[in-house]
Amino acid sequence: MARQERMISDAEAGAFLARMPGWSIIDGWLTRRYKTDGWPTTLMLVNAIGFAAEAADHHPDLAVAWPSVTVRLRTHSANGLTVKDLELAEKIEEVALWRPPAKGPESLAGTARAFVKGDDAK
Repeated sequence: MARQERMISDAEAGAFLARMPGWSIIDGWLTRRYKTDGWPTTLMLVNAIGFAAEAADHHPDLAVAWPSVTVRLRTHSANGLTVKDLELAEKIEEVALWRPPAKGPESLAGTARAFVKGDDAK
């Protein structure tokens, strides 16, 4: 039997949004738009999000366009937002915006391309 998911409170939602810039709640969905530098990066981001979502067994709705990916999370079985949505949003944010730390010449250098930015990034 499936366990009952607990809906998050307004205070929990507010605390999450305060520490996760770029995320918002729109029509009951936890939402974030990521800008990309083009179609190949868009597809890589969709695949990275898909891998994290499948590993978590919790699946967002994605809107895929040439220069962006919009993520919408909501626990369908609970008909609202739960801790699952917050946790997956944190993982998606980590995966989407991860860059190698700047260290020395033997470290990963990171791409010079614009790559992926949060929609709120300049």
